[in-house]
Amino acid sequence: MHDLSHFRKNFDTIAARLATRSNPPNLDQFRELDRERRAAITEAEQLKAQRNAESQEIARLKRAGADTAERQQQVRSIGDRIGSLDEQVKALDERFRELLEGIPNTPHESVPAGKDEGDNVEVRRVGTPPTFDFEPKAHWDLGPELGILDFDRAAKITGARFALYWGVGALLERALINFMLDVHTREHGYTEVLPPFLVNSKSLFGTGQLPKFKEDLFQCAGTDFWLIPTAEVPVTNIYRDETLDAGALPIKLCAYTPCFRSEAGSYGRDVRGIIRQHQFQKVELVKFALPDESYQELEKLTADAEDILRRLGLPFRTVVLSTGDLGFSSAKTYDIEVWLPGQNGYKEISSCSNFEAFQARRAGIRFHSGKKTELVHTLNGSGLAVGRTWVAIVENYQQKDGSVVVPEALRPYLNLEVIRGRGE
Repeated sequence: MHDLSHFRKNFDTIAARLATRSNPPNLDQFRELDRERRAAITEAEQLKAQRNAESQEIARLKRAGADTAERQQQVRSIGDRIGSLDEQVKALDERFRELLEGIPNTPHESVPAGKDEGDNVEVRRVGTPPTFDFEPKAHWDLGPELGILDFDRAAKITGARFALYWGVGALLERALINFMLDVHTREHGYTEVLPPFLVNSKSLFGTGQLPKFKEDLFQCAGTDFWLIPTAEVPVTNIYRDETLDAGALPIKLCAYTPCFRSEAGSYGRDVRGIIRQHQFQKVELVKFALPDESYQELEKLTADAEDILRRLGLPFRTVVLSTGDLGFSSAKTYDIEVWLPGQNGYKEISSCSNFEAFQARRAGIRFHSGKKTELVHTLNGSGLAVGRTWVAIVENYQQKDGSVVVPEALRPYLNLEVIRGRGE
């Protein structure tokens, strides 16, 4: 959320930057509220000056023995009007704050302006997509043929956009989770946490999912519990309404969780396979950083996520999102996209974002340095989306006979070099 005072003082500059976002917010209400507020404050200040002058005159008249009852009544009326104007300003400020809850973060100055994902800018490309002497298959064909992925039974159990992993397919998912957590905790310096998979509304407000994106979430009927859309929500809210010691920053946490999303706005995209599911697994990286170090920490976090793909030998590219493709809470985001032969293209596998103080203001997360207390900067990114990594391995390492070679880095976790045959 934006700082009320900063938003008001820098309205035109912020409005111009927000206008570069996709579906930019309508700020006309803010202009009208600010006009009403300024008018009320101006009138109140004028009346206070008038009241002071009248009070001084009444004091003089009293000393002279004059009757001041009528003038005193006028001063009381002025006071009543001032009180009314003060209440009006207070109500306008509250309305301003309510509207601010629905206004997205201001894109950082380094974010390229653009209308949509077509204006994202590639910053690096690592690895070369594999070439095959046969027609590569997509995972939705390979998985069932190997007996490690079952969509029909998942649909019977629950419905569309769910998957059932069999045998080695399930083992591969678990191996990826353990591999990612081991790398991030043992080599990248993150502390592992295992948070609740249900959160309350205040937690979702803190990270920016509520109230604007309610339709993307699953709520448990009759409760204030929601299934988490990402570990970002519970992990960021670990420090909600707390003040951290500046000397402890940056704090680096990682967590494995399942994630649940309604995909209300997907409009049929990626309906085949396990690219876009209602339930999926993810390893998330979250940082709490000093404001003047947060963009340096964003580069490090992105590199940590990329390192998983490097170790697995998967080709990828990293793009910086344009203003038109930027998420609601983010000031700057890098998307890491892995190559998927079955779809002959790159697909996002991690979004690494700096939210600056946007989430911290909503969640009340501060740090203390000497006599000064400030809002921290929060960052997060997938390290990585496990299901999509599963897909990338199956598709990139597929062989002509339908088997899949296990990347060397994962072999200790599976005790297996090749996935072949049925996994039941």
